[in-house]
Amino acid sequence: MRIGILTGGGDVPGLNPCIRSVTLSAIDLGWEVIGFRRGWQGVLAIDPDDPASVAAGTLRLDREAVRGIDRMGGTILHTSRTDPRTLEEGDRTAHVLHVLDRLGVEAMVTLGGDGTLRFSAHLSSLGFPVISIPKTMDNDVFGTDYCIGFSTAISRSVEAINALRTTIESHERIGVIELFGRRSGETALLSGFLAQVDRTIISEVPADPAVLLPLLVADRRSRPAGYAVCVISEGASLVGEDHADERHRAASHRTMLTVGRRLAQVIEREARVGTVVQDLAYLMRAGEPDAMDRMVGFAFGGLAVQLIQQRQTGRMVTLTSGRYHHVPADTLLGGTKLVDVPNLYDATCYRAKLQRIEGMPMFLY
Repeated sequence: MRIGILTGGGDVPGLNPCIRSVTLSAIDLGWEVIGFRRGWQGVLAIDPDDPASVAAGTLRLDREAVRGIDRMGGTILHTSRTDPRTLEEGDRTAHVLHVLDRLGVEAMVTLGGDGTLRFSAHLSSLGFPVISIPKTMDNDVFGTDYCIGFSTAISRSVEAINALRTTIESHERIGVIELFGRRSGETALLSGFLAQVDRTIISEVPADPAVLLPLLVADRRSRPAGYAVCVISEGASLVGEDHADERHRAASHRTMLTVGRRLAQVIEREARVGTVVQDLAYLMRAGEPDAMDRMVGFAFGGLAVQLIQQRQTGRMVTLTSGRYHHVPADTLLGGTKLVDVPNLYDATCYRAKLQRIEGMPMFLY
């Protein structure tokens, strides 16, 4: 049997351990594994009648090809943000199926976020065997409690926030630290909680400067060192602004200041306090995976191959209530995964809320 594997969307630590796990699990069954470079974009670029095109768009995965990659961040297969159904030239799903057929690929394992896995669900609906593996540092794929990359993003963020305290404190300012998270504020919520910052602004709840600024000023005055720290999601909004379209664009496509910098301007103008502004951005997803993302990457990869072996395709592997499971591949189409604000967030004081612990899920599911 020959299976294919690709990574799409933003890179995250934990993809390479998953690629290694899929490859070694398949080889143990006597299968071949072909990696597609640059996600669905790479598949679209392949002309199966042109050997040079096939060589440029694929990578044969064997034991030597995946040796040691679990210690590396990013993805050896590279990635792209491409949905073959939404191109200027029209829907090219037929070309994808043609390439897979001509290359003898009998099943696909796709690692991606919402966009990549939506197309995977589409292929599954057409009858092509697919196993989807959710990955996103924002942890926002609907249908799973955990996505590859989330834990490392939190670890990187907490380290950076605590390191920045030295500069913020030295200058007795208010620190505004912006984290990735366009739709979901879970990354900011958990990072802010673990770093024990003063206030955290999430994507789901607009921040009212008239309420937030007095809190930050009071936080700064209450501390002998004379500083305060605020974490904010990149997708957050400030009351009185109308930037809904802007905040959901990719960072490279935005035409205005980030919400963190806009908040800092309001602080300096209204509260008359200096700020330190830092966008952690791609540093959150840089470097090697932590223990959690290595473990989940290995487990998701192994489960994907087991499902193909059992002919249970058209599935998305998940972590649910702390256990590995799988659900229909189109489950992610059924909703939007956001922070459970009533149970996990106090919108009146902009902080994580942990009033009830018993029976609650662990933040890192």
